[in-house]
Amino acid sequence: MPTKLPTVSESFETILMDRPLPAIIRITLNRPDARNAQDPKMLYELNDAFNISARDDSIKVIILAANGPHFSAGHDLRTKDPVAQLNEFEPVGTWCGFSCKGAEGKMAVEKEIYIGFSERWRNIPKITIAQVQGKVIAGGLMLIWPCDLIIAAENAQFADSTVSMGVCGAEFFNHVWEIGARKAKEMLVTADYISAQDAFRLGMVNQVVKLEELEQFTLAMAQNIAKKPSFALKLVKEAVNNCQDAQGRVIAMQSSFALHQLSHAHNMDQHGMPVDPSGIISDKVRAASRFAGK
Repeated sequence: MPTKLPTVSESFETILMDRPLPAIIRITLNRPDARNAQDPKMLYELNDAFNISARDDSIKVIILAANGPHFSAGHDLRTKDPVAQLNEFEPVGTWCGFSCKGAEGKMAVEKEIYIGFSERWRNIPKITIAQVQGKVIAGGLMLIWPCDLIIAAENAQFADSTVSMGVCGAEFFNHVWEIGARKAKEMLVTADYISAQDAFRLGMVNQVVKLEELEQFTLAMAQNIAKKPSFALKLVKEAVNNCQDAQGRVIAMQSSFALHQLSHAHNMDQHGMPVDPSGIISDKVRAASRFAGK
C-alpha cells in the first residue's frame, strides 16, 4: 500500500511536501531566511522526505525545489555543534564515532550527512528533478547533483568556494562527471560562478527557462515522465547510474572524500578549525557566508 504522506506540521520544520499532480511529489527546502543553508536537521528531514517518496508506489517523480530567491547557500556556517544535532536522529548509514575527537569524529559526521546522504539520494528508484533558482553554492551542489535532471532558471548560478577555505572541494565530489575535468578544475581553483547558460552548455543542466516559468516547466516535464511505466523508469535510471559507476565514479568519490578529510585535519592542526581562515577573507567566501546567514 502507498505510504500516507504526513502533514508538514506533524513532521517537518525545514522542508515542505505537497503533491502538485498525480504520481508527482514535491519536496521544498524552506529556510529562505538562511538562503536554505543546510544544517543536520534539514538534511535528516530531507532524507525522511525522500524515504516517504521512494516508498510510495503511487509516486513516479520527485521534484526538489526551494523557497526564496536562492536554492541553497550550502552548509550552514552557523552550526556550532553538528554532533549534538546528529544525536537527535537515528543514523542512516553504518558509520559511527560522531562524538570521537579529531579527524575520526569529523569524518564520521561527513560520512553520514554529506557524502552518505548524497549517494543515497542519487540511487533513489524514482526519477528526481531539481528545480533551481538563484545561487547554488558548495553544499548546495550536493543537493542538486544527485538528482537525475536539473531545470534551472536563467538567474541560476553555481559555485564551489571550498578551495578558498582551504578544502579540496565539496564532500560529494561529482564535479568531473557534471562539467568535465578541465572546467571542474577551473570551477574549483577560481571559485567563480558558472551561469545557468554555461551549465547547460556543459551538460550539467538539462534546461534553462525564465524564472517565472520555472515551476510550471518543471511540473510539465515531471508530468511527461510520470506517463511512463514506473518499472522502466527505475531500471533505466539504474542502467545510466551503473554506466557512471563502471567508469570508476565510486572509487574516485571515495578517494576525493579522503582528501577532503585530509584538508580538514591539516586545517585543524595549522589553524585550529576545519577551514583555513586566510581564505575566508576573500570576496567570494564572504558572499557565500552572507548567503548562509552570516
